[in-house]
Amino acid sequence: MVQNQTYLFLVFSLTGVIIGILFDFFRILRKSFKTSDIITYLEDIIFWILTGFIVLYNIWYFNNGEIRLFMILGIIMGAIIYMLTLSNIIIKIFYEIINTLKKIILKLIKILELPFKPIVLICKKIYVIIRKIIGKFVKKRKKLH
Repeated sequence: MVQNQTYLFLVFSLTGVIIGILFDFFRILRKSFKTSDIITYLEDIIFWILTGFIVLYNIWYFNNGEIRLFMILGIIMGAIIYMLTLSNIIIKIFYEIINTLKKIILKLIKILELPFKPIVLICKKIYVIIRKIIGKFVKKRKKLH
C-alpha cells in the first residue's frame, strides 16, 4: 500500500512538472508573439482545459478515478519544484528555438514572395490608373448635374 502511494505521489509530482512545462509554453508564446487580450484569454482557457484533461486522465489511469489528498499535493509540489528549478532554463531554450524558427519562416516567406512582387507592382499600377479614370468620370458627372 505504501509503495503504491509513493508511486502515485511520484506520478502526480511528474504531472505537476508537466503542467509547469505547459504553463511555460504559453508564457513563451506570449513573449514571442504579440497577442491581443482576446487571444490571451483563449490561451488561458486552452491551458486550463489541457491541465484539467491531464489531471483527470492521470487520476483515472493511475488510480481508477479515486482522488487522494497526497495526489493533489504531489501536483502542487511538482509544479513548484519545476518553477523553482527548471522553468527559467526551459523558457530560455524554447524562446530561442521559437525565435529562430520565426526568423527562418519569415525569410522563407520573403523568398517565396519574390516572384510575386512584379505582379503586385503591376496590379498597383493598374489600380492607380483605374482610380484616376473613375475619378475623372465622377468629376464630369458632378459638373453635369
